[in-house]
Amino acid sequence: MVKIVGIAGSLRPDSYSQIALEIAAQKVQALGAEVEVLDLRQMDLPFCDGGSEYPNHPDVKRMQDAFSRADGLILVSPEYHGSVSGVLKNALDLMSFEQLSGKVSGFISILGGQSNSNALNDMRLILRWVHAWSIPEQVAIGQAYQAFTPEGKLVDEKLSQRLDLFAQSLVDNTRKLRGIDRT
Repeated sequence: MVKIVGIAGSLRPDSYSQIALEIAAQKVQALGAEVEVLDLRQMDLPFCDGGSEYPNHPDVKRMQDAFSRADGLILVSPEYHGSVSGVLKNALDLMSFEQLSGKVSGFISILGGQSNSNALNDMRLILRWVHAWSIPEQVAIGQAYQAFTPEGKLVDEKLSQRLDLFAQSLVDNTRKLRGIDRT
């Protein structure tokens, strides 16, 4: 079975990034994958200092273990100043090649303004650097304040369909690249 772990790089209480991650996770799970969502808002993660161990922060080990068990990743980031959030970058910096290399990765960005691909491209660069695979599908959700209902559902059916294609690509490519049977 395909195992996916997802994180969203936003600490806001009503985070659109977290909402998008939950929707993507549901779509991936509906395709038969096992999905674990780690909520960084509920974790005690230090700033990365370049060390390999953080004994006073058990959530670092929890995150590293989850990524080690996973075959694929969903990374969601708000776009801040034209790039990924510091929260997401720091979480990734707390991991090593051991947790990230060979993983199949899908990316979603959340923007207050018009959609663009800056954060998406930066996530691709970061993951390529640690020898992870990136799926070709990616989703940028522009004007996020209008994209979701108060209940956390997508307003735009076309955007929902794009997330369906994203989920299918992540599951299919993870199976192929990680050599996982459909059984």
